[in-house]
Parts: sequence; structure tokens; C-alpha cells
Amino acid sequence: MIKFTGIDEIVAIRRDIHAHPELCYEEHRTSALVEQKLTEWGIECITGIGKTGVVGSIKAGSSNKTIGLRADMDALPMQEENNFEHRSRHDGKMHGCGHDGHTAILLAAAKHLSENRNFDGTVRFIFQPAEEGGAGAKAMIEDGLFERFPCDAVFGLHNWPGMPEGSFAYRTGPLMASSNIFRINIRGKGGHAAAPQDSADPVPVIAQLVQALQTVVSRNIRPIDAAVLSITQIHAGTASNVIPDHGWIGGAVRAFSDEVVDLVEARMNQLAAQIASAFSCTSEVIFERRYPALVNTEAETELCAQVMRALHGEEKSAEYVFEHEPVMPSEDFSFMLQQRPGSYVFLGNGDGSHRQPDHGLGPCLLHNPSYDFNDNLLGIGASFWVRLTEKYLGK
Repeated sequence: MIKFTGIDEIVAIRRDIHAHPELCYEEHRTSALVEQKLTEWGIECITGIGKTGVVGSIKAGSSNKTIGLRADMDALPMQEENNFEHRSRHDGKMHGCGHDGHTAILLAAAKHLSENRNFDGTVRFIFQPAEEGGAGAKAMIEDGLFERFPCDAVFGLHNWPGMPEGSFAYRTGPLMASSNIFRINIRGKGGHAAAPQDSADPVPVIAQLVQALQTVVSRNIRPIDAAVLSITQIHAGTASNVIPDHGWIGGAVRAFSDEVVDLVEARMNQLAAQIASAFSCTSEVIFERRYPALVNTEAETELCAQVMRALHGEEKSAEYVFEHEPVMPSEDFSFMLQQRPGSYVFLGNGDGSHRQPDHGLGPCLLHNPSYDFNDNLLGIGASFWVRLTEKYLGK
């Protein structure tokens, strides 16, 4: 591991960001702090990329090769239940996913790389807004990220609770699922509950459709192709003696390939149309593809694994470096991986024993009101970025 100078400053930065969470595209204070620190450390930076994103750049040597390192900055719209000193100062906003830690890790790496330019090429520090549902990666790309700041490859990192503290996990190919949401509107003809024969009731359509949609994954998707179709909302009616004229259901679809998502959407349209027609109603399917599946490229993932093993050494690698199974949460770094080769890895956040006194009673899991990022990861996370940069660009 690298011995970082000023690690206490990085811890203070992380806790300051945690105490002042900002939601997607509102990261003005966080972006200003990132800009201030990069400038203070002699790193050229540009702000306002994808609204509130920041990109810093360092060049050393004569090579034209470039690497991009990405950290997300936004918080979640949730109430924190911890009571330690650096808890959120803003009700209804919380760094419940560790983006405060990701930002601090990348800042620590940027400081070290600026002071010790032991590489040949250019490194881009990409501080991204709006990962939590705002597609900030896509916004930065559409704002000319890779044209203005060329990258031959891009890499991302996320803390992962439950994995041993400081351990690493990698995977070639699909690692995280695509995120898709849907709403199916059913329209019929309302009337009196005592005279159903005069109505076209959308409620039985909704009931039949909820059941039928469960067969899409179980009877249309190959068992070896993972997919999730979850119905999370059912809305219809306003009174017990009124048959409503419309209703709707909504939910989410997760999968690891576009082909599976295509099939799910097609079957959803077919089932909705035919079941609605059988009950003299009509249907409308609104299907929104939000984040694509995150797919790591082989060479870049193997490079990450090599750096991970070197950081932990031969004796500890078997316990602290391993291949991870695919997971169903989504991540908008997938947009960057559609544009450039690269890899996204997990860094173990531990079992929650790192938390300060007065933390909440719940488990230290992502998107949990009792979560807190493990500051013990700042050094090893930054060490990974530094060694990966040196390995990729050459010394």
C-alpha cells in the first residue's frame, strides 16, 4: 500500500461531504470543493461538465496514452438515522451509498499523482454528478466528455458492504444489470358498482395482468439468462361503490442483455393488449430504458485484477481479491463503458463495525439510513487508482 501524506485531510474532506449531501445535479458545493482541492494541488480542472461535473487532468512524460478514473458525487433523497458528528445536516438528504467516499478516494489519488508523476501519459479525474437516477454519466458524455477530455480507457469503483474491509472484486463481462421502468395504463368505462354489466371494468384486467406478467420471466426467458420483472405499484379507483374508468400498474425490469429487455418489453405489450381486449378495455405500455447493463471489457478487467493482487501481495490475494458474481443493481458508469473500454470494480466496505458511536441501529448496507462509508478504505482505494494509472500508462 502507498503511504499517503495528508490522509487526515482526505478523511476530513470525506466527512465534510457526508455532512453536506447534495442530490443529483445539485452538487454545487461538492463540485466547488473538488475544484478548490484540485486547483490547490496544481491540477488543471474544468467545471460544469454535464451541469455539475468536474474533470481534472495531469500529464507527465511524452506519451499520448490516456486513462480516465471516475467517482460519483451525488447523495440520496433519504433521511439519515445516524447521530455521529458528521451526520447529514440536511433533512431528507443522505450519502447512503458512499459517493462521498468515492469522491474522497479519487481526490487522494489525484493529490498523490500530482506530487509523484511516476507515469507516462495523461490521467483524467472524472467527478460525475447524478448517478442516483439522473444519468449523470450520460449527461457528461453528451456534453462532450470524451471529445474534450480524450480517454483510451475508463475505470470506476464502488464500495461494497459485506465484503471484507479493503478486499477487491472484479468480473469480466456483465457485472450489473440494466435498469428499466414501466407503467401500463388500462382504460375502460366506469360506472356504478351495483351495475357492472354497464361498465368495462379495468380492475379485473389489472388483476389478470399482474398474474400474467409473472410468466414472462418464468416461461419466456431462458433459465440461464437472468432477469427480474417486479410489479411495485397498483392504482385504481377512488370509492367502494364506483367502478373506475381507468387504472395502472408500474414496476421495474432488470436484465444483463438488451435482447432479454427487448423480449420482456414485447411480451409486456402483447399481454397487456390482449388481456385488456378480452375485457373490452384498452392498454398503453410506457417502457423507459434508464441505464444499460454494465459490461466490463476483458483486458482492462484483467489489468485491474493484477493491480489488486499486487496491492495485497501473494499471501493475502486469495482472501482479498476475487471474482464477483453479477448483481442486479444498476450503475450509470455503463454509459461510459459503451463509449470506451474499461472496468468497474468493487471495494469491500466491511461489516459495519467501522461506524462511529451513535450510529443508527440498522445494518450498514447501501441505501440504508444507518449506512456510513468506511474511512479505512480511503488509502487502499487511492492506492488502487495510483497503481492502476502507473500500470496502464507505464512509468
